[in-house]
Amino acid sequence: MSTGTGNFIRDELYESWRKRIFGITWLAYAGFYLTRASFSVAKIGILNDPSVSMSSEQMGLIDGIYLAAYAAGQFIWGALGDKIGTRRIVLIGLFGSIATGLATGVSSVVLAFGVFALLQGLSQSTGWAPLAKNITNWFSLRERGVVMGWWATNYTIGGLVGAPFAGLMAVYFGGWRFAFFMPALALSVVLILFYLLQKNSPQDVGLPTIEKYHREPGSALNDEDKGSDTVAEGSWESILQAARNRMVLLLGSVYFFLKPTRYAILLWGPLYINETLGTGMAESAFVSASFFLAGPLSVLAAGYASDMIFQSRRMPYAIISMLLLSLLLFFFNDLAAVESKMVTAGLLFLVGFLIFGPDSLVSATAAVDFGTSKGASTASGMINGMGSIGAVVGVTIPGFFKESWGWEGVFTFLAVSVLIAGLLMIPKWNALPESVQKAKKESDEEANGQSGE
Repeated sequence: MSTGTGNFIRDELYESWRKRIFGITWLAYAGFYLTRASFSVAKIGILNDPSVSMSSEQMGLIDGIYLAAYAAGQFIWGALGDKIGTRRIVLIGLFGSIATGLATGVSSVVLAFGVFALLQGLSQSTGWAPLAKNITNWFSLRERGVVMGWWATNYTIGGLVGAPFAGLMAVYFGGWRFAFFMPALALSVVLILFYLLQKNSPQDVGLPTIEKYHREPGSALNDEDKGSDTVAEGSWESILQAARNRMVLLLGSVYFFLKPTRYAILLWGPLYINETLGTGMAESAFVSASFFLAGPLSVLAAGYASDMIFQSRRMPYAIISMLLLSLLLFFFNDLAAVESKMVTAGLLFLVGFLIFGPDSLVSATAAVDFGTSKGASTASGMINGMGSIGAVVGVTIPGFFKESWGWEGVFTFLAVSVLIAGLLMIPKWNALPESVQKAKKESDEEANGQSGE
């Protein structure tokens, strides 16, 4: 053991496990995007396949079924993540996603696509909340903004890789069905690695909790939760404490209005580009990937800024980004009217930069900050579940209304939704978790006491 730079003794074994858990949980969630992006890319090939009779409206309905299942799953798996742990749930989800992806690839009937979309949504929803809890078990609050900033690059890089990979496989093997087959096979490798490398908490390998390791006090959800420090992790009481927390409910409401934009671009971006620029399946997927290219930069900027500029306040950066994003979406279609692949890619990059930062702060960092390590999975599941309900609207709107509204109307709808999200969060500009407020108060009192001497 060696002395670290902080107020604790650095344990090399502990640090090795932290790196390992960070890596495998990052890979697991990024891996989910391999199978998540399949249908968005395959839409172009399906519309041109005479053996499959499917309209844009039906595609929108299938996307809605997927996200409805995804939303319901977030609430269910979030609570179970606190109750029975990350490992079992994520393994079930990975296996379910692989099996469903393979089954979708052999389907030709619209009803089958709908059923498998529901199963895929339930499988995909096992990932975020339990894995976010896994991170809180290994990383403490004072480092979480930066850590979650790096960790949340998983869904931006996953999205960046997922759609182009599916598109390339479809083109290389000569059919849209391979946009389902090959990502499912790739995810099988991730499942094996997760089974071999992941552990739920430090206690599972004989190490102390992260709070004891970093010599930090346990955190309460809020002042109303008296005795929450003594509530057992995984108990229904701790789950209910997280579920009724007012900040968690507010963040869920914000995410309800923010998430539709990300999923509308994820699931309709390739088709939007195909219809406006006339590009093929693989090229449309690559242009839409510029949206995700901005993701890693965005979530890292948000994590560092919230920790180092705003002193662990997550709201200021999120609010500023959402207001700017709303403005960009209002004028998106006008700016993209030049019908240039470079311009469209650049605009999608800007949208990605402005959305992924607040998205990661709301759904990940703030979720586990205010949910605490005991209720992190429940809190994250609730916030993401409420966001996914909003995303159902976001992904069905293009399918049902793009013909009558045009793409300009779709982007205007998304702009209004993001604006509401930003306005909802403004009253909480300076909000901090109760544990941080107490620590700052104790620090100030100690400093005042020393100056009085």
